[in-house]
Amino acid sequence: MAVALPASHEASTPHRSQPLLAVDWLLLGYLSIVSVVALARAAEQPDCWWLLLAHGLFVVFLALLTRVRLGPVGQALREVYPLFLLAGLYSELDVLNGAADLRIYDGLVQRWELAFFASQVSQEWYRAVPSRFLSVLFHGAYFSYYFIVSLPAFYFLWRRDFPATRHFVLVVMTTFVVCYLVFIFFPVAGPYYVFPPPPDWLLDNPAARLVYQTLATGSSYGTAFPSSHVAATVAAAIAAGRGSPRVGLILLTPTILLLLGVVYCQMHYGVDAMAGVMVGGAVGVGTRTQKWKVTKVASDK
Repeated sequence: MAVALPASHEASTPHRSQPLLAVDWLLLGYLSIVSVVALARAAEQPDCWWLLLAHGLFVVFLALLTRVRLGPVGQALREVYPLFLLAGLYSELDVLNGAADLRIYDGLVQRWELAFFASQVSQEWYRAVPSRFLSVLFHGAYFSYYFIVSLPAFYFLWRRDFPATRHFVLVVMTTFVVCYLVFIFFPVAGPYYVFPPPPDWLLDNPAARLVYQTLATGSSYGTAFPSSHVAATVAAAIAAGRGSPRVGLILLTPTILLLLGVVYCQMHYGVDAMAGVMVGGAVGVGTRTQKWKVTKVASDK
């Protein structure tokens, strides 16, 4: 039997703030590091001051999110809000790495490439195996990244599987944070910037045009190593598979195609993709989500 509390007692009960989640602490820690870097680089990059303002606003947002009594929609936002920050966090990297005298490490990465593959595979592969079909397939797989790193969270949310939602978001965001920190302190432009442009036949198809139109709206310089696209996709597939083996299996094929495609389409060095697999695999397998209890409230009719 359900017992209804008197309205006066309910009104007098103080609202308790929600505890910070692991992903909240992750973002606070990351933004603290980025804020220090932005402050150090603000003299050369005045736009870095805007990043500090944005980080302050995030703290205010998080404080409100944990103190305000949330309804169903608000609680759903509480679980997935970090995914909506990704575009902004990625754009920050272009500001941080925008100095004219920025040192990039492509020469070192290219030497690694030769050591592992005995060639610059991002230049040689599409020349050795020219295929419009592969271009369409790989560019399409590349674009699927945007869905792989986000849709499983909303699928789990729709199923009211909050532990799976929380775990997925934490894994994906941890992967991005690891990659972004490397981008800040070890910027690598990537083969698309340092080698001659890909031939027209590689880019003249709807999938490629869609990819490059999307990148034109929000690409950041110095973000090649490790490939965050590969890392986040691998981590997302692993996390999704823990929440639903069927979803993980569905994501397996596009994940493999994306891993190959970023190299064939000259977006990343081969070692970028390899490092992405290692980062995504390590985070996906190693991340453990804090235990928490979900309480369902039922009313008698």
